[in-house]
Amino acid sequence: MLLAIDTSTSWISLALYDGISVLYETTWQSQQHHTVELAPAIDELFGRTGVQPADLTGLAVAIGPGSFTSLRIGLAAAKGFALALQIPLAGVPSLDILAAAQPLDELPLIAVLHAGRTRLAYVTYLVEGGAWQPQHEPVAIDAKDLVKTISSPTLIAGELSEEARSVLGRRWKNALIAQPARCLRRAGYLAEIGWERLMSDRADDPVTLAPIYLSTVNSIPV
Repeated sequence: MLLAIDTSTSWISLALYDGISVLYETTWQSQQHHTVELAPAIDELFGRTGVQPADLTGLAVAIGPGSFTSLRIGLAAAKGFALALQIPLAGVPSLDILAAAQPLDELPLIAVLHAGRTRLAYVTYLVEGGAWQPQHEPVAIDAKDLVKTISSPTLIAGELSEEARSVLGRRWKNALIAQPARCLRRAGYLAEIGWERLMSDRADDPVTLAPIYLSTVNSIPV
């Protein structure tokens, strides 16, 4: 039984997965109340499913990029369970979770999430070996600069404000923005990725696992 925790941004998502089915999943937008909302939400997950912490055999946690504080809260919770229960933990880049939810396509995919102020964190993905594969490290960029990099039809999915959608929409022939339901990072996908990693012995050390943070010096990949 695997517990998945994603607190990368203002959106929080939890899931419980047994390798066959997503037994429980919840996703909501927190108003920067991660500290007070996460623990009760995990308790509710256990209460609704009848699963006890001792039943867990693994954990998956989103490691960013994202908000400095929110990432640390989710990572601390996952590490606490892993160390207390002595079960394996898999850290998963947050944008990989979003990409996993998108249908496979011949077009490139840009996955984005909020990175503070007007910036977006993004990664470009291509389908390789039957799955979306990242083509570079996460980059922080303004939506107005991101749109300048899109010169051919490209799928875009993720956290986009109304303003960002408007900016990207100006390239309507090339910027193919996913419907809102596909723009949510859902912990069910995080759970599936984490389960596969744990089953293939790719667990992370809970002591040294660190979040991915972006600085203003990240540049556009070439």
